[in-house]
Amino acid sequence: MATDKLFSVAGISSLNGEYKVRFANDIMRIKVLAKSGHIDIRLDELDAEFTKLAAAQKLLSMDAYQDAIAQSTITEYIEENTPKATKPAAKGVAATKAPAKAVKAVENEDAPF
Repeated sequence: MATDKLFSVAGISSLNGEYKVRFANDIMRIKVLAKSGHIDIRLDELDAEFTKLAAAQKLLSMDAYQDAIAQSTITEYIEENTPKATKPAAKGVAATKAPAKAVKAVENEDAPF
């Protein structure tokens, strides 16, 4: 989900029994979703433009999305799309190691031929 796009409309809809969070920049997206067979289309204009993750977090607190289906759909989206924290590298340990040089083993270097 690495995107910097901003959206002013967000909500949920159901297609073939599966609910998903939807994002758009125009409330007329409802017509396109309905024409494509979506049902229970709930899109709302947001008070500003948000990234997908921020818009989904805003939806959680809106009155129209307080039912169990909406809350679980939005929460699942947020959990799946929240960036995972990476563990920092330990201090003093190089992130990458150079490959070791192959050394030819000699039994006794001081021995005469």
